[in-house]
Amino acid sequence: MYKPALYSAILFGALAVIIGAFGAHKLKEIFTPEQLSSFEIGVRYQFYHCFALLFTGVVGLSFPSKYLRYATICFCVGIVFFSGSIYALNILKNAGSVGLGGIGVVTPIGGVLLIMAWVFLFLSIQTKK
Repeated sequence: MYKPALYSAILFGALAVIIGAFGAHKLKEIFTPEQLSSFEIGVRYQFYHCFALLFTGVVGLSFPSKYLRYATICFCVGIVFFSGSIYALNILKNAGSVGLGGIGVVTPIGGVLLIMAWVFLFLSIQTKK
């Protein structure tokens, strides 16, 4: 078992519930349908990768590897960059204070980190002798 991944999954899972509820109840009143849809994508991907972090933690039981640490780091930073930037972009767009420059470039970086996390997870399983 790889506990840092499990702790991260719990934290990001709880935050996803809080952020999702906030979006469904409070932001529904002020966001456009397009902004709300985008915000929900951020919540959805955060939840997906919480489950990936749980899986990463459990994989550590049978496939302990340095790659689990790399996968956990990439999942965590990827969630913050990908979902976090989507949340921030929509909130800032609603306030009328941001374009696609600046924070908008963080979203694809987060996506690449999430992909890298899956690769590291694969490598952790693949390298067991």
